[in-house]
Amino acid sequence: MTPRAVYWDMDGTLIDSEPLHERALRTVLLSLGITPPADLHDRVVGVAAIPVYEMMRDELGLKLPFDDWILRKYVYYMEHVASLKPRDGAIEVYRDLWAQGTPQAVVSNSDRLIVEANLRVLGIDRPGMKSVTRNDVRNGKPDPEPFLRAAWLTGIDPAETFVIEDSHAGATAGVAAGMKALFWPQQPVDHVPDGAILVSSLAELRGHLGLY
Repeated sequence: MTPRAVYWDMDGTLIDSEPLHERALRTVLLSLGITPPADLHDRVVGVAAIPVYEMMRDELGLKLPFDDWILRKYVYYMEHVASLKPRDGAIEVYRDLWAQGTPQAVVSNSDRLIVEANLRVLGIDRPGMKSVTRNDVRNGKPDPEPFLRAAWLTGIDPAETFVIEDSHAGATAGVAAGMKALFWPQQPVDHVPDGAILVSSLAELRGHLGLY
């Protein structure tokens, strides 16, 4: 099946930003005298800001109000965002899909501030670019709402669309939205979300998308 539209996750899928997100989290915690857990990355990858905050508040003793915490994290992120690079091969795939006229959208659990900064770094912040951020929906991934909103924005039946994701939460959301979810993690995984298709290489990704 050739996709009629493709919806991309941002962090870790289009742009190699997950390490920066983790550094920002660790820096804020350390500045408050809180030792970050060793498995912090695994616990927060693909998860929206509010659940991450609630975990840190309930389990790590974070005392800051949410708005103060997220401000500190985003200040650190924006100070370093210009150093980010696209994930190997991702932008080439994006541009090839664009060239053949396939509608695309970015669907992220990050706030619009972060998504738009990343788009500028990637050089794909063109007029008419469709994106769904955590600010645009009531429920973030793994809820299907962000991807269903992307389908509404593009006017294409979810069953005819593909999702490209690097996280369990994102792939789960894509499957729940009734889309073909291509799970393209950066590291080897022990578990693939039910209904998702594991993609182990850039060549496999291109093959699933009909790009040869």
